[in-house]
Amino acid sequence: MLFAAETFLPYLTEALGDITEPRAIRAKTVEIVGKARADAIDDIAAGFMSHPRAARETVRAIASLTDATVTAIHHVATTILHPLPSPTDAERLAVLAIGGYGRAEMAPQSDVDLLFLTPWKIRGWTESVVESMLYMLWDLKMKIGQATRTVDDCIRLGAEDMTIRTSLLEHRLVCGHAHTAETLRDRLWSELFDNSIPEFIEAKLAERAERHRRQGGQRYVLEPNVKEGKGGLRDLQTLYWIAKYIHRVDRAVELVDLGFFTREEHLTFWQAEDFLWAVRCHLHLIAGRSADQLTFDMQVAVAGRMGYRDRGGRRAVEIFMQDYFLHATRVGELTRVFLVALEARHLYRAPIINRLFQRRRRLRPGFRMDRGRLSFTDEREFLSDPLNVLRLFEEGLRTGILIHPEAMRAVTSNLDMIDDGMRSNPEGVRIFLDLLLKHGNPERALRRMNELGVLAAFIPEFAPVVAMMQFNVYHHYTVDEHLIQCVVALADIERGAEGEDLPVVTGIMAGKVNRRVIYLAVLLHDIGKGRSEDHSILGARIARRICTRFGLPADEIETIEWLIRNHLLMSDVAQKRDIADPRVLRDFAKAVKTKKRLDLLLVLTVCDIRGVGPGTWNNWKAMLLRRLHSEATAALENGLEEINREQRTGEGKRSLRHLLSARGWEPRAIKAELSRHYDSYWTGLPTDTQFVFAEMLAGLDGDDFRIDLHPDHDRDATRAAFVLADHPGLFSRLAGALALVGANIVDARTYTTRDGFATAVFWLQDSDGHPYSADRLPRLRKMIQRTLRGEIVARDELAGRDKPRKRERAFRFPTHIIFDNEGSDVYTVIEVDTRDRPGLLYDLTRTLADNHIQIASAVIATFGAQVVDTFYVKDMFGLKLHQAQKRESLEKKLRQAIKDGAERAERAGG
Repeated sequence: MLFAAETFLPYLTEALGDITEPRAIRAKTVEIVGKARADAIDDIAAGFMSHPRAARETVRAIASLTDATVTAIHHVATTILHPLPSPTDAERLAVLAIGGYGRAEMAPQSDVDLLFLTPWKIRGWTESVVESMLYMLWDLKMKIGQATRTVDDCIRLGAEDMTIRTSLLEHRLVCGHAHTAETLRDRLWSELFDNSIPEFIEAKLAERAERHRRQGGQRYVLEPNVKEGKGGLRDLQTLYWIAKYIHRVDRAVELVDLGFFTREEHLTFWQAEDFLWAVRCHLHLIAGRSADQLTFDMQVAVAGRMGYRDRGGRRAVEIFMQDYFLHATRVGELTRVFLVALEARHLYRAPIINRLFQRRRRLRPGFRMDRGRLSFTDEREFLSDPLNVLRLFEEGLRTGILIHPEAMRAVTSNLDMIDDGMRSNPEGVRIFLDLLLKHGNPERALRRMNELGVLAAFIPEFAPVVAMMQFNVYHHYTVDEHLIQCVVALADIERGAEGEDLPVVTGIMAGKVNRRVIYLAVLLHDIGKGRSEDHSILGARIARRICTRFGLPADEIETIEWLIRNHLLMSDVAQKRDIADPRVLRDFAKAVKTKKRLDLLLVLTVCDIRGVGPGTWNNWKAMLLRRLHSEATAALENGLEEINREQRTGEGKRSLRHLLSARGWEPRAIKAELSRHYDSYWTGLPTDTQFVFAEMLAGLDGDDFRIDLHPDHDRDATRAAFVLADHPGLFSRLAGALALVGANIVDARTYTTRDGFATAVFWLQDSDGHPYSADRLPRLRKMIQRTLRGEIVARDELAGRDKPRKRERAFRFPTHIIFDNEGSDVYTVIEVDTRDRPGLLYDLTRTLADNHIQIASAVIATFGAQVVDTFYVKDMFGLKLHQAQKRESLEKKLRQAIKDGAERAERAGG
C-alpha cells in the first residue's frame, strides 16, 4: 500500500533522530523511502494485473506514490537538513508537479517533472533544499526533470517557449507553500493563457501534425508508438490541453457539459485513454524502463499480459492489435469532433485544402457548403433516407469537397439506419458502385467510409477485417488498409500514372476490361482473412454472397469469385516456381483457361503486391510477372501443345547461333559451343546469359574460374555468372560465399557442360532489395576463391550472422516442406517454407549435396522474415525422387539442417 504522510513522516523523522551528519541523513532517508516505495510499487503492479486492460487506477496510484515520495524527501530537506523556522516571503518554496506528473497520470517508468517555485528571487536556502532533494531523488533511481524558477520566470519563459507553457498548464502543488502555487495559477491565466488562446491552439495542432509526420503519418503502422503515434495518448492529451487552456477544465468529462462531446463520445475518450494507458504501463513493466514503442516482440508480451488468447485461427497478438487500432481510429474521430466545436466557437479555422483553383460543381439538393466543407441542408431530412449516407460520400467525391465533421458525426451516430433492406437496395448498390468506379480515385471516400464504420455497415462481411493486423514483417498495413491501398494502386494504373513502370497492366486497363469486376475483386480479395479456413477459398465464397446481394450478372460473379479464389496463383507461380520449365507454364495456362482471366489476374496480382507497403514491389517481381503473362498469353493463343522442351531447345540454340554469328564468332566455334551443353541448358536461360557463358568458357583451362558480375537495374538484380570445373557441392559453396558478402540470392541456375565445366548463374540483390553493387566484385571474387579452396568454412562464418533480430523472434514460421513430382516433366520440385536467415540457403543446399541430390535451379521468394526456397532437383542417377522413403528421409534431414542452423546462430549470437 501507499505510505500516507500523516503516519510515514513522523516515522521517518523518528528514524533519523539520532543521525547528525547530512550525508548519513540522506543515505538513511533513501534506504527507508526506497523500501517503502518498492513495496508500494509491487502492490500497484499486482493490483494492475488483476485488471490488466484498465490502467486508470494504476497511473493515478503511481502519481500518488510519487507525491508521497517527493513529500517525504521535501520533509527531510526542509525540517531536518535545512530547518528554517521563520522563512521570509522569498523563501516560501512550493514544489509543483508539471507535465504528465502534474496531470497525475504516470506509467511505471515515467519521468518525474518538478518545478521548484519561489515567489521571487531564489535565495541560498532554496538552492540548498533543492540540491538536497535532487540528490536523494536521484539516489532513489528516479528520472527527474526539474527547474527552479520564480513566478516571474515562469510567466516570461512560458510566453517565449510553447513546451514550457504546456508543462505549466498542468502544474499541480505537491508540497510546500500553497500560496506561491496559487499566485502562479492566477497570473498564468490572467497574464498569459487568456490572451493567447488561438496561438496555443495553432501551436498544439501544428505540433500534432509534425509528430504524426515523424511517426510515419499512418494510424496503422506495424510498430506503433503508444504515446506519440497517430491515435495515441498524446493526441488525447492535446485535446485536454486545449480544453484546459480555454476553460480551465481539470477532467475530460467536463467537455460534455461544455458541449465539445456527447456522453457517448466522452465514453469513447475514456475507454481509449484507459486502454492506451494499460498498454503503456505493460510496456514499462516488461522493459523495466521507459518504452513506448509497440515493437513486434513487445506486442506478443503485452497481449499475453492483457489476457488475450488465440481464437478462431487468429493469434492473441493479432486480436490485441486489432483492438489497439480500433481505439486509435476512434481517437481520430474524437479529434475531428473536437475541432468542429472549436470552429463553432471561432477559436480555430481549419485550413481549406479543397479545390480552390477549380470551378466548383454545383451541389445537389439536400447538401450545402459549411465553412468550405460539405454538409447537409437539414439533418432531420438527411436522416430520413438511409441512402443519403452513401449520397454524402458520393457528393464529396463528385465535387472534390471534404465532408464536414458535423456531417460525419451524424453518420456515425446513425449507422443503424444501414440495414439489410438498404444493403440490397438497387439504388444503394448503384451509388456504392459509382463511388468505386465513376469519380476517379475512390481512395478518399473508401477510407473515410471505413473510418466512420459505413463500409462495414453496408458490407457487413468487411467488418472482421477492419483494423485487422497481419502479424508478420511482410504486410505493412492492416487488412482493410491494404485493400484500400490496392484500390488506390488500381486507380493509379487506370489513370495512366504508372504507364512507364507498368506498361502491360496499364495497357490492359486502357483496353476492353470489365471495370466493375476488377475493382470489386481488388477491394474484396482479402475479405476472408483472419479465419482458420484458407482465406482465398473463404473470401471467394464471401465475395459471391456480396455480389449476389448487389445483383451482379452471373458471369461477373463467377469471374470475381474465380479471381479471389486464385488471387495468389500468379504471384506464387512467378515467384516460387521456375517459369522456364514448360510444365510449370502449361499447368498455369490450364488453370487460367482464358486470356480475359489472365489479364484480370495480372492486374489483381500487381495491385496486391503494390498494396502491401513501400518497397515491396520491385523490377524483379515486375519482370517475373511480365514474363509469365507473356508466355501464358502465347500458350493460350497458340495452343498448349506448343509448350514442349524440344521446341524450346531448338529456339534457344537458334537464338544463340544468331547472336554469336552477329558478334563475329567462327562457324566452327559456334558449332562447338552449341554441342557443348545438355538440353536443359537451352530452356532455362535467356540468350544474353548464354552468350556471357560462351565468352567465359572460351579458352578456359581446368584449374581456373571466371566471374562476370552485371548489375541489371531493369530487373533490380545483379547477374553473377560463374564458370569453373564442376564438383559435388559446388552450388552450396557458391551460395555460402555469396551469403558471406551480404548478397541475397533471388534466383539461381546451375548446369554442367559435356566437358565437365559448371556454368552457374545467380541473380543477386543487396539487403535493401537493389542490385548487388559491381564495385563489390573484388571482395566477392576473393571470398569465392577462399571458399572453394577451403580456407573459409561458410557454415562457421555464417553462424554469427544468422541470429534472428530480437524484434522478429515473436513471429511464428513453422517449417513446411513439399515434394512435387508433377510440377515438372524432368525434375522433382522441393519447396521449403520457413524463417529466413543469411545462412539458410547454404544449409539447405549443403544438405542436398551431402545426400547426392543434383540442383538444376533454385527460386527464392522472400516475404519479410519468411522465405520460400524452391529447388528443381534430380538424384545422382539423373532421375526424379520417386521413392517415398527417400523423400521422407531427405525431408527429415532438411528439417534437421534448419533446426541445427537456427540453434548454431543462437549460440553464436549469445
